[in-house]
Amino acid sequence: MLNVAQTTLADSISYNGIGLHAANEVHMVLRPAPADTGIIFVRTDLPGNPSVPAHLSNVTNTMRATTLEDGEAKVFTVEHLLSALQGLQIDNCIVEMNSVEPPVADGSSLTFVHLIEQVGTVSLDAPRCVLAVKKQHIVQDQDKFIAIIPYDGFRITFTSINPHPLLGVQFMDTEIADKQQYIQDVAPARTIAFTQEFEMLKKLGLGKGGTIENVVVYDEHTCLSKLRFDDELVRHKVLDIVGDMALIGKPIKGHIIAVKSSHKLNNRLANEIFKEVD
Repeated sequence: MLNVAQTTLADSISYNGIGLHAANEVHMVLRPAPADTGIIFVRTDLPGNPSVPAHLSNVTNTMRATTLEDGEAKVFTVEHLLSALQGLQIDNCIVEMNSVEPPVADGSSLTFVHLIEQVGTVSLDAPRCVLAVKKQHIVQDQDKFIAIIPYDGFRITFTSINPHPLLGVQFMDTEIADKQQYIQDVAPARTIAFTQEFEMLKKLGLGKGGTIENVVVYDEHTCLSKLRFDDELVRHKVLDIVGDMALIGKPIKGHIIAVKSSHKLNNRLANEIFKEVD
């Protein structure tokens, strides 16, 4: 374990928007927090302002997004915000929301990165514990898998395979421990959707806040959105892994290798890592 100073925000900052799935209006405030607080979501719209720590033990659903619950406090689609906090190495933060879901913003983590950059960060008088994996872990589901091996840093290698004629095989290999590389190569990548999924999502009550600006939308043959990267799909998959690994509660050292992984598999791997280092 490598010990360096923990961090938090230098000041509070707010943002208003709508959620990706519920499409509810939400006022979100990111606030500084003391050392060893971690990331905590607070529901300011509920009596008593109940809270839920961003931790694996509070994950209750991983279908299409990551959901956290603790008593009356429930939040979902938290992975993009958590990705920004993890990518910019923020250890402690209070996230106040008057709705169940953070704002979708532009569909990536870049808006949240800019919010953090606006207020800056401060070091706290407490060491950060970076948890280094010592052995290989792998989680498989048919032709999908995600694994981690020991590595001096935090690296993600992802292969996306999609039958859509404009997607096919996409590959990314990046060092997440490099903040500027995360901001440049990962943070701007938006979530992906297909028009043939819309009816199913509607029945599930999902995707109500999605547009062709905050979601990269494909029909059977074309892309209806303006791409930020030719391989935006695989970059967003890496963004999701960063957010899902943040739920371990501490930064990790290791090399994650994934093929066609999902929130469900990401969560299963995070639990395997947590069991090793706990």
